[in-house]
Parts: sequence; structure tokens; C-alpha cells
Amino acid sequence: MAWFDVHATFKHNQLRLAHITDSHLFADPQGEYFSVNTAEHFSRALAHMAAQSLDAVIFGGDLTQDHSIESYSLFAQLIADSALTCQVFWLPGNHDDIAAMKHISSGQISNAKRLIAQGFEVLLINSKGPTPAGWVSEVHLNEITELLANTVSPSVVFCHHNPLPINGYLDKHMLENGPQLLNILQNSGQVRHVFHGHVHNDYQFQFRNIEVVATPASSVQFTKNSHHWQQQNLGASYRLLTITKSSDDVIVDSELVWLNE
Repeated sequence: MAWFDVHATFKHNQLRLAHITDSHLFADPQGEYFSVNTAEHFSRALAHMAAQSLDAVIFGGDLTQDHSIESYSLFAQLIADSALTCQVFWLPGNHDDIAAMKHISSGQISNAKRLIAQGFEVLLINSKGPTPAGWVSEVHLNEITELLANTVSPSVVFCHHNPLPINGYLDKHMLENGPQLLNILQNSGQVRHVFHGHVHNDYQFQFRNIEVVATPASSVQFTKNSHHWQQQNLGASYRLLTITKSSDDVIVDSELVWLNE
């Protein structure tokens, strides 16, 4: 099955989304990542998102830290136990096992990678490579190119890895063919916004006509502009997005939410 074969349809020309990423869960709900209880942070974010009248949640990858099957089950259980009622869509991070993520994709958690609204689309891209660094395969690049060539609707794109350097430690694990992906998106004439996770902080860059924006983690943040790996517990975070169809494009309003302890 091709990556974009499963899709979800929305019957309005505006979507209110939450982008949450890098939960780094453990099998143990009390597990800690750099002294942060990641399940607690994720639950707090889910509770806050439940009050935002969302159409959908995009989970941006790195669900697990210990790579256990139980951590995927915990992710599903935390969502089921929350007051969140909208569907949750996902894309894989470098820590994730795609088969395990598909295994928990039923009911509220959806395997769809293409969200089709009235007048625009949201595309979830697979940037998981053979190493912690990102890589979009040639097959997937061709899928993306073909999809964008065959739709007249503008698209907003999500992936896990940063496609541009952030001047920090994680640049050694960035999306290695990020500029190639961004050029494909730019040349399509359909994409003006790319959102990603992976870097555990808030960044914003411009690539030609594309705005490239990083969403901080729900778990722990990594100090910005540091070539040494430094962690900060700034509380759980996620990004609220309102995507609205305009005359010939989409308007994307973005707001960061910080749930400081």
C-alpha cells in the first residue's frame, strides 16, 4: 500500500489542528527522560488540547524512548483515557517502529496520511531513515511529487526531522535530503508551510517561499543554538494551528502552547 492511500476527509474549509511531537514514552508510566515524566507531560497536553475545539491532532513522531511495545500501548491508553474526542493522526520519528504504530491505529488513532479539507490538504510525510538522521526515500519523493502534481489544492506538510540546519547538536541527525524535499515542495507551487518536530524546541526558517517551523516537544526541550546536547524541562508544549482556505492559497495561523509546571 502506498503511503498516501489512506486518507481522511473534512467537509469544511478551515481546520483547527494541534501538532504535538516527541513524547518519548516508556513502558512504565513513571518512566523519566532526562528527569521528566514523559507520560505525565503528554497527559497534561492531551487535557489542554481537549478544551481547544480541535478538528484533529497531528502527532509528529518519536512516540517511544525505550522502543518497547508497551510504550505504544501506553500512548494509545493515554489518548483513550483523555477527554480528547477528535482523531489523532501520526507520522514516524527516528525512534519509532512503523509496524507498531500501525498496530495501535484503530478507532481514534488513524493511519491516514492525507487529510483532505475543502480547498486544501494536509500531508504527513515519512522522514524515517536507516539511521537517527532523516531520509525520504526516492520512492516516497516520487509519491509526493506525483500527488502534488495531480491536485489543484494547496497543501500544508508535516514531517518529523528538521529539513534545514538549526545550528545545534541535532543537525548531525537532521533530514539529510531535506533541501531535495523542500525543492520538490517549492517547485510544485502547492506548499508554503512545513512543520516538523525532532529538535525539541521552537524554530522558524524560510526556504525560498516555504516557511519551515519546528514545534517543541511534549517531553523535554533541548537548548537552542548549542552544539552540546543540553536539556531543559520547560514543561509540555504543542502548537495550535488554524488552517483556512483563502482565494488561491491557505492562511496558516500558528500559536505555541507552553504548559509550564
